[in-house]
Amino acid sequence: MKPVKAAPIDPAALAARFAQAGTRAGFRVETMGSAAGVPLLALTRRTSGPRPRIYLSAGIHGDEPAPPHALLRLLETGVFDARATWFVCPLLNPAGFVGGTREGPLAIDLNRDYLAPRSLEIQAHTAWLARQPPFDLALCLHEDWEATGFYLYELNAAGQPTLAPAILAAAGATCPIDLADLIDGRAAQGGLIRPLLDPAARPDWPEALYLRAHHTSLTYTLESASRLPLEERVATLVAAVQAAVKALTVAPRKTPPNPGAAAL
Repeated sequence: MKPVKAAPIDPAALAARFAQAGTRAGFRVETMGSAAGVPLLALTRRTSGPRPRIYLSAGIHGDEPAPPHALLRLLETGVFDARATWFVCPLLNPAGFVGGTREGPLAIDLNRDYLAPRSLEIQAHTAWLARQPPFDLALCLHEDWEATGFYLYELNAAGQPTLAPAILAAAGATCPIDLADLIDGRAAQGGLIRPLLDPAARPDWPEALYLRAHHTSLTYTLESASRLPLEERVATLVAAVQAAVKALTVAPRKTPPNPGAAAL
């Protein structure tokens, strides 16, 4: 199957749609900073009472258009409802989308810049995260130009009930699952990667590892396959997020303590 490369997106127009849709849906829309003249948005919607806190992010790589489109669809169709308190960072690398590059404007892979951030984007993002409470669940949306199908990473520091089977089942209903035994250089089984972490040995923390260290005990990185048409990738990520949210909110669990870097 030949890759289907999507046309570049207009990050300024997309950011405007996020701001408009967020306001209509009752979200607080904040600007964490800017890049390439485009605001770095953070959307929050708090629900009263005991509700799980769910964080979602997208758009950290400028050659991965499906994730921000998926978050916009979820926002515009009302998926981010009263089941949870929501924290959404929908477009973390607008400059990358301007140039159609994985990296940010300083040729830095922003998803390797979380331990000691050099980029203004990740400095702004981590400063915003530091003001937020712990999350019950974090979902980082991506796509992979080398994958044959959907797969995911699970970081489950507290050994909570896994959401992976529900996510994989939902994604598998819309696209193939990558069933390789080795994905992205890591051992995988049925599209699931559970990496063994040694953060002290990682000089280039990705977002998921930073979240694991400071904000949550349960993180999933969702990877759609870029070789598939854009609409199929978007639909797959939408289905995966919906399944994760449903699995978490059907039997809500008490938020574990903030893990903290010392616990890693």
